[in-house]
Amino acid sequence: MKLQYNQAYPGIDDLRRKAKNKIPRFAFEYLDGGCNEDVNLYRNTSELRDVKLNPYYLDNYGGTDMTVELFGKTYHAPFGVAPVGLQGLIWPNSPNILAKAAYRHKVPFILSTVSTSSIEEIAKITNGEFWFQLYHPAEEQLRNDIINRLKEVECDVLVILSDVPTFGFRPRDIRNGLAMPPRMTLKNILQIMGRPHWALQTLMHGTPNFATIKPYMPKGLDMKQLGAFMDRTFSGRLNRERIATIREQWKGKLVIKGVTTPEDAQLAVELGADGIIVSNHGGRQLDSAESAIASLESLIPFKNQLKVMMDSGIRSGSDVARALAVGADFTFLGRTFMYSTAALGNEGGQHAMAILKRQLKQVMEQVCCGRVDDFPKHLIK
Repeated sequence: MKLQYNQAYPGIDDLRRKAKNKIPRFAFEYLDGGCNEDVNLYRNTSELRDVKLNPYYLDNYGGTDMTVELFGKTYHAPFGVAPVGLQGLIWPNSPNILAKAAYRHKVPFILSTVSTSSIEEIAKITNGEFWFQLYHPAEEQLRNDIINRLKEVECDVLVILSDVPTFGFRPRDIRNGLAMPPRMTLKNILQIMGRPHWALQTLMHGTPNFATIKPYMPKGLDMKQLGAFMDRTFSGRLNRERIATIREQWKGKLVIKGVTTPEDAQLAVELGADGIIVSNHGGRQLDSAESAIASLESLIPFKNQLKVMMDSGIRSGSDVARALAVGADFTFLGRTFMYSTAALGNEGGQHAMAILKRQLKQVMEQVCCGRVDDFPKHLIK
């Protein structure tokens, strides 16, 4: 595929600035921020960018191959779209935009339980070639029904989330009174009025809602009742028994997201997981945690037992290269794709993927790395 992108926005920082000027402040701060004092938000990217690569300029070099074999499929790049909650609040219709772009570029898209498009809608867009991230329901019947829906549409991979046993403390969202749909305070109304394109697109696509779990929600919930429903319906804390039950029910590929310690990785192996995603939820849950790239380094020994993937702190193609050099089998990005979609609307997904591929290709050409699984040979230790 020819990599075409809008040259007015060649960098991720360009897209972030554009997004900030396109969407209401409450939506941008939800996307952009971390938890508490944002310590781990910044640590994720800064420590990742301390990773350095050796170029071997005099090697015989036959060109680049970015394809990756993962869970029986061939992906055209070693990155995918990480699950992001409330996507339609950030930019209307963004899950659909990103799912279409991912399908076109042959990379995985992960739909969150609390995103704003349904399992069935994303399955139709991708012909079933998508992954789903499950927030663990408190009730067995709801969990079983969601899993059965995934089986019905032949979802590729089930990702179960481990790193949200409790919701992160996020001061910006508290100040903004963030809710779904957004709370119509005077401050938020003024923010919306200042972003007419966002407002018009929201009007066209309808008020965002939790589309996947909408069938299970009582009608007519106000914002306070909605919050109580979510607290009552989902219990994010995983344990051995819950994972074992899901493993028994789900015969497809199973990935545990949020693993950061060898102890949890070993448990994932024992319970029959096919892969883990090393992640600290983009620095949105635990400010005192180590960076994702630091966690990844300690989990590389598990690569002979399952796939070891990573998200959190990865913003660019160069960052993808760094994570692969440390040893990740695959990577996922969240904010980058949402910045691009908020900045460029329907073209945002396509643009971000083209930029990331171009950036990664340039790194591979510069250091003389022919295949993505050769990146660890270039790591300066």
